[in-house]
Amino acid sequence: MKRMKSGKRPRVAISLELNWGYKRHMEVYAGCQKYADEAGWDCSINPAAEFMLEKGRPYDGIIARASIPMAAAARKAGVPLVNVWVNSPTKGLPSVFADFEACGVMAAEHLMARGFRRFAYLGFMRDLDSLAQGNGFRNKVRDSGYPCTVLRVSRNCDDGKARSWETFVTALERWIDSWELPIGVLVTQDLFCRFLIDICRAKGLHVSQDVAIVGTHNETEICNAPEPSLTSIDLGFGQVGYRAAAMLDRLMAGLPVSKEPEMVPPAELVSRQSTDVFATNDPLVARALRFIAENGHRSIQVKHVAAAVATTRRTLERRFNESMGRSIAGEITRLRIERAKRRMVETDASMKSVAIEAGFRTADHFGKVFTRIEGISPSQFREAHQKAFPARE
Repeated sequence: MKRMKSGKRPRVAISLELNWGYKRHMEVYAGCQKYADEAGWDCSINPAAEFMLEKGRPYDGIIARASIPMAAAARKAGVPLVNVWVNSPTKGLPSVFADFEACGVMAAEHLMARGFRRFAYLGFMRDLDSLAQGNGFRNKVRDSGYPCTVLRVSRNCDDGKARSWETFVTALERWIDSWELPIGVLVTQDLFCRFLIDICRAKGLHVSQDVAIVGTHNETEICNAPEPSLTSIDLGFGQVGYRAAAMLDRLMAGLPVSKEPEMVPPAELVSRQSTDVFATNDPLVARALRFIAENGHRSIQVKHVAAAVATTRRTLERRFNESMGRSIAGEITRLRIERAKRRMVETDASMKSVAIEAGFRTADHFGKVFTRIEGISPSQFREAHQKAFPARE
């Protein structure tokens, strides 16, 4: 916005518990720092900014996962503070949060579009972000007339203590046993998707044919390996940081900001193998879908799918159309396009490599098919989805 009246560069502290190593914390920091660079701030990481204030070395502003001591120190020093921690115990601060309720709605829409009609949500007890996400998910599917079962567990169930872990696993096993398959599941964190997948596999369930899973936060190292890779929602934490810095800029300039938290909508749902399927009650079509999901990146044709499920091409095509409302060839192409999208967004691989790994004959063939289906070229898609931040307002 502008520099301080004295001409000095504003001194801004960022206190985000970066030592935890969470991707979302690093993305908030990246968003803050991007705005700081554009605005000409002297911006630094300080995990103990409240102690600096108490020692008389004040900042002009702070962006933080605000604790009660930090909020009190900032208030006493008269230093503007913007909070980015939805579960902060201190209330009434200017705040910018990811919109977890909208995240829940996005997951529900994705799973319903995949043909699922039974749903489940795995979340944490008491956490406001998990409660909002679960409400958004459950309300969306129930408003559409579908059932949703919910399990909430302790955030500390994976703290390394045997009793906590055994309690968690037992609760998951009982919950899974109560499901009617196929089912679409939203999970509050990507790591907990891996816990869920392990137990589903131990019970002989297939992900994504029996259980389609959507995670949260798009932690790419967790999502991409091992198989199945995880569909997950990128909550746009880079934008949370950027908008928090913009809010702090207004406060440092003496301008008013809303008393209500600013909510940042999810950036996108990144589709991967854990939802690469359409639910169906036809067992023959279900087996065909599983074969396509596992082999669609190879040079398979409709005849190969029919042979894999031991039926005639004509029978399979008829039942596939009746159950899914589209052709077998169309499903193969859809999965190849989804695989290509992931590669384009998550890697810098050449278009030729993307095309071949997704199962297309050539890069030219891939480009034509992609443009026909998506309405934009592969390069335009990559450019649009690899941008972390839009232009500054």
